[in-house]
Amino acid sequence: MMSAVFAAHREQHPPGEGIAELWGRLAELGLARLTGSEESGGSGAGWPEAVELLRAAAWHGVRIPLAEHDLLACWLLETAGLAVDDQRRTACLLDDDGVARGVPWAADSERVVLLWRDANGHRVADVDTASLAVTAGHNNAGEPRDDVRADLAALSGTPVSHDVVARFAHRAALIRAVQVCAVLDRILESSVAHTRERTQFGRPLAKFQAVQNLVADIAAESALARAATDGALAEALRSDWSSPPLDFLVAVARSCVGHATSVVVRNAHQVHGAIGTTLEHRLHEFTMPALSWRSEYGSVAHWDDVLTEYATRVGSEGLWALVTGAGE
Repeated sequence: MMSAVFAAHREQHPPGEGIAELWGRLAELGLARLTGSEESGGSGAGWPEAVELLRAAAWHGVRIPLAEHDLLACWLLETAGLAVDDQRRTACLLDDDGVARGVPWAADSERVVLLWRDANGHRVADVDTASLAVTAGHNNAGEPRDDVRADLAALSGTPVSHDVVARFAHRAALIRAVQVCAVLDRILESSVAHTRERTQFGRPLAKFQAVQNLVADIAAESALARAATDGALAEALRSDWSSPPLDFLVAVARSCVGHATSVVVRNAHQVHGAIGTTLEHRLHEFTMPALSWRSEYGSVAHWDDVLTEYATRVGSEGLWALVTGAGE
């Protein structure tokens, strides 16, 4: 059902258009707040269902703030014991100056859930977007990524523990990993189909060994990224996002996803040739989001640095236990 909804929407609208119409449809189906508690008006589903929803949207090239609304903003409100209604939301972590940069869909949301640090810890507040200073922007895929500024002195929020902040960071990081993996799989499918259908010198591109190698590398890197992401997600759900090794596993997933994207995007454009660079071909609808998403909620370099710090901390004698989880 989910794929049918997204496929129908994509056939009728270019990327980024018709969001309000699609959002209304998803809300009617109980998908806009899929993981929200039934007591607060949600559908009471879990992360496995939410992941499939995110994958379906990314696979069809549909850009909509499902994750930001359900898995981040509304989750923060429920965790803090605050009321949730049907208004569309996004969420962000403010710095000490009350600024958050590159916030997804801020200008397009009715409310923004703010998370910030004060002298006593961290606080959460549900704020009307109109009361914030929002500077519109976008990422390289054309999705809204806005700068948000709030007056910290004027905010009165609900206290939350440091664990909530850590979970917010891990949830956001894995959300992007899931979305990138979905588009990498779509890029693989497109590349396989193109090599079978396109002929050169009287035979399909798939018959050329050099092309086969390019596609094989796309498949291998996509599978590695997906395995690392699924592993981190499995540990997160097993431990309710509280496992000590989770931070390491999230870093592994994001590093694998980031480096896989480089190989997949480069090889896919080589396989597709000139046609893959045109606006008429759909390849850019997946390669551009992959390149943009891999740098959100932590760049590739950031997650590589996290892994380096872990490896340096445990040293050569502890590295095997770190990688295999034998030291848990």
